[in-house]
Amino acid sequence: MQKIVGPITNHNGKLWFDGVNAKELVDKFDTPLFVISENRIRENYNRLSKALKSNYQKTRICYAAKANSNISVLRILETEGSSVDAVSPGEVSLSLKASFPPERILFTGTSVRNDELKFLIDSKVTINVDSFSQLDRLLRLGVPNLLSVRINPEIGAGYHSHVITAGKDSKFGIWAKDAPRVYETAKKAGVSRFGIHMHVGSGILNVKAFVLALDRLLEISKKIHKSVGVDFDFIDMGGGIGVPYRQDDPTLDLDLLSHKVLTLFKRRIHDYDLGDPFFYVEPGRYIVSDASILLTKVNTVKTTPFKNFVGVDAGFNTLVRPTMYGSYHHILVANKLDLTEEEVYDVVGPICESGDILAKDRQLPKIQEGDLLAVLNAGAYGFSMSSQYNARPRAAEVLVKNGKYTLIRKREKLGDLLRGQIIAEWLK
Repeated sequence: MQKIVGPITNHNGKLWFDGVNAKELVDKFDTPLFVISENRIRENYNRLSKALKSNYQKTRICYAAKANSNISVLRILETEGSSVDAVSPGEVSLSLKASFPPERILFTGTSVRNDELKFLIDSKVTINVDSFSQLDRLLRLGVPNLLSVRINPEIGAGYHSHVITAGKDSKFGIWAKDAPRVYETAKKAGVSRFGIHMHVGSGILNVKAFVLALDRLLEISKKIHKSVGVDFDFIDMGGGIGVPYRQDDPTLDLDLLSHKVLTLFKRRIHDYDLGDPFFYVEPGRYIVSDASILLTKVNTVKTTPFKNFVGVDAGFNTLVRPTMYGSYHHILVANKLDLTEEEVYDVVGPICESGDILAKDRQLPKIQEGDLLAVLNAGAYGFSMSSQYNARPRAAEVLVKNGKYTLIRKREKLGDLLRGQIIAEWLK
């Protein structure tokens, strides 16, 4: 029997998600289909908020919108009092549309264009500068009242080399020894309030990695405070809190994380005379990953002398993480939850690439054409990293809550592939 987790329930061998029958959803909306649980998003946010505030009241959660930028997801988090970590003008625009006030939006971008900087200034969001180049160009366009600086703390962490965002090989942030000059430049230009930020990586399940990096950031903060004479409105730990993807993966102990990190934080801000700043964190994956599943239909079962293949209608155009990062996503046969996992399959998609594999050597109940698979932990970097590769329209998204459901993103059609395209005049 397949193990059931999170908002998933088993009704007579059939998968239900937050009180909604998966088969009913695919009958109405077809597949591939992302299904998002509103309740689970709220639960994850409040669990983290409670753990942090039990040790330090002045905490602020900045949801990393890149994980899932659907406007309904953003709206749910806005109603919970969350702030937003945005990495593009598009994410800023979506956050504003979801009713986030500018003061609850923190923009942290890299390789930012001048027109984008102008948009950010006009939007009145807090800007987190990533380079001297970005700072110089920003100050020529306008002088913000509040400015933050992204520091490379020289300590990186993460589940894959592509998501480690600090250290000697990282493109992100300003090197610690150069940081005082950035603040000095901004202060002379008229900036009066400051934040400081780091981001060490994504999917971190090791509390020690956060503690080490935060200690380094606080040490850098002390040097800037003493040498430049600036105080910090906030100190942003950054770094993505990891989640278990495999059934036997450990979960991060939030109470331990909160205790270790914030005990250090409180001690250091007192010892370093850093005042009473807000403590920021930037979770994305932790809040939305297990709040969504990807439903996909089996259209082909193929056996070779070496492999059993299950062909489904979701490929790496729908969920790229297994191909890009070698990521594991647990898979359930949604219409056969009570059956024994007796066969070994590779679950593959329709994309014309050998790397289009959602799961390798996966033990599942005997699969037949027409079966429905549920790919778990699809809420983070699922739709947001999907594409129209192989000229395939993108999937739909549905929000569910307590047995209710509603469409929150329409499925693209073949006509959507032509949107914005123009045949060259000389080819007509």
